[in-house]
Amino acid sequence: MVKAIKKIGVLTSGGDAPGMNACIRAVVRTGIYLGKEVVGIKQGYQGMVDRKFVNMDSHSVCNIIQLGGTILKTARCDEFRTYEGRQKAYKNLKKEGIDALVAIGGDGTFTGAELLSREFDIPVICVPGTIDNDLYGSDFTLGYDTANNTVIEAIDKIRDTAASHDRLFFIEVMGRDSGCIALWAGTAGGAEAILLPEKDTGIEDLIQKLEKGADSNKSSSIVIIAEGDKNGGAYHVAKLVKEKFQFYDIKVTILGHLQRGGSPTSFDRVLASRLGYAAVKALEAGETRKMVGIRGNRVKLTDLVESINNNSFKLEEDLMEMSTILTI
Repeated sequence: MVKAIKKIGVLTSGGDAPGMNACIRAVVRTGIYLGKEVVGIKQGYQGMVDRKFVNMDSHSVCNIIQLGGTILKTARCDEFRTYEGRQKAYKNLKKEGIDALVAIGGDGTFTGAELLSREFDIPVICVPGTIDNDLYGSDFTLGYDTANNTVIEAIDKIRDTAASHDRLFFIEVMGRDSGCIALWAGTAGGAEAILLPEKDTGIEDLIQKLEKGADSNKSSSIVIIAEGDKNGGAYHVAKLVKEKFQFYDIKVTILGHLQRGGSPTSFDRVLASRLGYAAVKALEAGETRKMVGIRGNRVKLTDLVESINNNSFKLEEDLMEMSTILTI
């Protein structure tokens, strides 16, 4: 028989992502609707270790669906990486009467949740919250769409000044080891070249592409570089290209953490609400150590271990080929 859950803890961990607050709202209100108490755990696993708990009701999540960041905040916790730290966290949960968890975050969050659940037999459901969109088991993660739109807006504005001054801009975007943001935003922004961790593009290949643009009288160009690209980042690439194109006024823009903030898009608000609702429903049904994700516009469950360890997440081959063709 499925053990009845009375009190659910919800936390956000790892890097913040637009949509986390919308997800918290969905968890709280779905839990209350199903007759559960819901407790917010502040500062992620650090708050679990330090017992930073706050009771949440429907009113406590009013007017947060449109906010970026996370009202529960997030922090790194080295102590939680140890068995003793997780044991302390579990004892704090039991003292508070928390008998299930919803954890919102990335692969580090998932790893901590899986260990805690397996070692101390507490039900856990995870929600993918990261702008990197690099978790197996979900087509999209919370914050990815918003980050893309932020980057596209920046590209459009930089394009204006690049064209006005005959400049070559190198724009570096986030994504850790994933080129999702670079590929999607670069395609949508009409970039002349996109450098991705998943695809080897040598400096000579890039120079040849830019030479073709110069030969066709392009007065300005924009190159999007994912931060995990193997060529060494935007400044290094710009330096190497400058040696070849003395006539170009070359500029570098690192968008950085600008991409993690801002009000979530409609897509991210709906996605976050769906996954937060589904997480609580999964706990109610007796599921544990699973990630709720969206695949083919349907909510699906994936084992946490599979989501953490599966390296088959790849960029769309057709999109990579198309982006190359459309830049000629």
